[in-house]
Amino acid sequence: MLTMLTSMYLVVRAVSPQPEPIRVVVTGAAGQIAYSLLYSIAKGDVFGKDQPIILVLLDIPPMLPVLDGVVMELQDCALPLLREVIPTDKVEVGFKDLDAAILVGSMPRKEGMERKDLLKANVAIFKTQGAALDKYAKKTVKVLVVGNPANTNCLIASKSAPSIPKENFSCLTRLDHNRASSQVAMRCGVSSDKVKNVIIWGNHSSTQYPDVHHAKVNVHGSETPAYDAVKDETWLRGDFISTVQQRGAAVIKARKLSSAMSAAKAICDHMRDIWFGTKEGEFISMGVYAAGNSYGIPEDLIYSFPVEIKNKTWKMVDGLPINDFSRAKMDATAAELVEERDTAMDFLSQ
Repeated sequence: MLTMLTSMYLVVRAVSPQPEPIRVVVTGAAGQIAYSLLYSIAKGDVFGKDQPIILVLLDIPPMLPVLDGVVMELQDCALPLLREVIPTDKVEVGFKDLDAAILVGSMPRKEGMERKDLLKANVAIFKTQGAALDKYAKKTVKVLVVGNPANTNCLIASKSAPSIPKENFSCLTRLDHNRASSQVAMRCGVSSDKVKNVIIWGNHSSTQYPDVHHAKVNVHGSETPAYDAVKDETWLRGDFISTVQQRGAAVIKARKLSSAMSAAKAICDHMRDIWFGTKEGEFISMGVYAAGNSYGIPEDLIYSFPVEIKNKTWKMVDGLPINDFSRAKMDATAAELVEERDTAMDFLSQ
């Protein structure tokens, strides 16, 4: 009997070898978001429990000594899926043969800095990184931009990588999406997994529009429209929206540091959904290329829409009814993105 079981085990092992390692880069890898993120990626929470990983850590030269410490810690975690860790400050090393790129690093806004100065600094960074992706990464690479201003940084990276499909670029609004889901869940006294199909429209900024008109809440086993479950339209159209819009600033005020743990969790959710797809009947929010949208949003933008994902390909959820309240908020955040894009494109052409 034992011999038979052993031979069956060997047959199973023979037909299901472990897949080849994938190469994943995290930029800004010495920073606090990366510190909360890298362990989850390396232990298999994002790309699969049987998917070996080569983790590339890219940061600026002054941060290399810190990266050495991060490498030591990853080694000391003794994670079986982590085949290699490569710390570097060179894009030709960092972006070579990539399967996934998580672009966390960006120029943070400093005190007294004008928004256009911030845009100018980040255009330079994401132009360089986009060109490096174009030159060194696989054409199938999935690129997630986290560094702010995320939507416009993502657009610049995509424009600087013309040989990589625009659909392969997305920016993170999943943190806002998770914040919105959590606020509704707390209000209804349910766990956050009982809330689905909230939407973040537009920019990852304080003009974003968290929309629950299409959301459902599972209350006592029955799916209920969010407005009916919450039973407080004043809150949903007022404090709920401003809480989600201003949550990042509230975290900074309390911690004296920006969101890291929650940002890392959102990055994991976003990339896992790209890799494995969204659940049937559910959609999530992602900043994606607006071309061909059915909501009257200008096309040459990275704008957050509701999307479903299958076979590593996202598809916009089309045809949701939009009331006048939503329309005004969707247009306001689009206007901000158009202005950002036009300023960034001026810098890009210089």
